[in-house]
Amino acid sequence: MDHSSHSRVALVTGAAGGIGAAVARALGQHGVRVAAVDRDASRLAAAVEKLTADGLAATAIPADVTSAADAGRAVDRAEEVVGPLDYLVNAAGVLRLGEARALGDTDWAETFAVNATGVFNVSRAAVQRMVPRSRGAVVTVASNAASTPRTGMAAYCASKAAATMFTKCLGLEVAAYGIRCNVVAPGSTDTPMLRDMWHDETGPRATLDGRLDQYRVGIPLGKIATPAEVAEAVVFLLSDRASHITMHDLTVDGGATLGV
Repeated sequence: MDHSSHSRVALVTGAAGGIGAAVARALGQHGVRVAAVDRDASRLAAAVEKLTADGLAATAIPADVTSAADAGRAVDRAEEVVGPLDYLVNAAGVLRLGEARALGDTDWAETFAVNATGVFNVSRAAVQRMVPRSRGAVVTVASNAASTPRTGMAAYCASKAAATMFTKCLGLEVAAYGIRCNVVAPGSTDTPMLRDMWHDETGPRATLDGRLDQYRVGIPLGKIATPAEVAEAVVFLLSDRASHITMHDLTVDGGATLGV
């Protein structure tokens, strides 16, 4: 990332799997010390064990980002045990599928609790720590679905749009302190979340080719992203190479939303 990244500290939410785990690994490979946060304590412990077995500096901090108190405690613990936070990556996310008219109250509430309120809870706690130090960078992992309507995904799309705009507004407010806040918007990425959307062996093909009945184009690059590819974009936006980039939304979707 830069010459001094070996002394830097990142808090990564959703670090037990998918994109969050890939981000934790990529940061660790750059010498960053990672405070890995997830509400699934056993999966988090296993993920951190893999990182430390590979010689990377990672500490597990189980927490539920939907709780403001839990988020605050996680940030406090990270600062005490790992060190002053330089970076925050909001990668925790959930997906509840269902047509808007048929979506249950709980599905809507849980989607927003993690994807939007969770970003608010952790960002607020972490950036409060960064402001007095006049340094820091935040990346929220949103989705290309934040700006492109998808059938059966109203709650997810809306929650990711909320997280995106919150992150940009936060970035505007803390720019005076030299703190940058950016968004990475992945498309279809090979994670448990994507695999859960596939009901049979035609799933991957439909993702690549698109679905006319759902007004969904395919992926022009003809491949599904790996979590590591998304992590590279996150690492870039956190790094000093992106020192004049803030409030930006970087889409990593192989062209699936046609650059719009």
